[in-house]
Amino acid sequence: MPVSKHILAVRFSAMGDVAMTVPVIKALLNQNPGLTITFVSRPEFVDFFKGIPRLTYFSADLNVEYKGFAGIIKLFRVLNKAAKYDALADLHDNLRTKLLRKLFRLSGLTYAYIDKGRVDKKLLTRFPDKMLKPLRLTTERYADVFEKIGIRVKLDHQLVKNPQQLTDEILALTGEKTKPWIGIAPFAKHKGKIYPLERTEEVIKLLNNKDLNLFLFGGSLLEEEICLQWQQKYNTVTSLVRRITMEQELALISNLDVMMSMDSAGMHLASLEGIPVVSVWGATHHYAGFLGYGQSESNIVADDIECRPCSIYGNKPCFRKDYACLYNIQPETIVNSLSKFIS
Repeated sequence: MPVSKHILAVRFSAMGDVAMTVPVIKALLNQNPGLTITFVSRPEFVDFFKGIPRLTYFSADLNVEYKGFAGIIKLFRVLNKAAKYDALADLHDNLRTKLLRKLFRLSGLTYAYIDKGRVDKKLLTRFPDKMLKPLRLTTERYADVFEKIGIRVKLDHQLVKNPQQLTDEILALTGEKTKPWIGIAPFAKHKGKIYPLERTEEVIKLLNNKDLNLFLFGGSLLEEEICLQWQQKYNTVTSLVRRITMEQELALISNLDVMMSMDSAGMHLASLEGIPVVSVWGATHHYAGFLGYGQSESNIVADDIECRPCSIYGNKPCFRKDYACLYNIQPETIVNSLSKFIS
């Protein structure tokens, strides 16, 4: 009989980082039949975890109910009262989770936390004399946390495609699938990760000459406005920004043939649904360990300028002031990479 254990796992943000925990959690539960997990994160990420057996998702609104120092104390009390745990897996290691795990430690609960490899990442991004070598994948770092608390897991890093049936509400936007579907997620939080929008439009213009459908993904009001403009200009384009729920978005993504994405959440959402991604990288580098789960390095589009990567998260201003790492990438290169999946 498998040993029964209940693990409390925590990762609050960001969207892509939370999405990367999903294949690790699934593998853990598949390979350890006596294991149950309570996963704590923000309410907006609950759809990533739907349908996973022996998993309870605890929605923690850190902006309202569990805001600030007092909010984390309240979160500890609620979680501590809700169930008995055998260990805590801190997959985030930020100020909030450090406080939470210390509170649980005082109650007698053992814990382990992620090693983010900060020293190696500094060496990877320094210029000159950077140490350009692959670092441990973030998904493997998550798995390491569970190893530390005595639960083994082996990751296969394979994409598993399982197209979901689309509802009438989604089909009203997309129509029935009669030709290849390409997703484009052209945005990211930081400028150093975003392929210049005028170049992205060139990609769209080139693809618009082919027999296919393009679906645009984003989140903000500005992104909605940009995508609606493209929809009006190009007959193959449908903007989905702020028009569908996260659950619907994942269902639609599961029916794509390929996704074009920055080093951002779009890549990781596609990975959840087993969809190959042509990923475009600028100031960041997949050597930092953030390539989407199961994604192939052969589908990466990036320039090899010597100062890259200058940042782990793309949040540092370009010291050259020209973002050459992004502007050196030609739209035709991206289109050629996408075309492998739609021929």
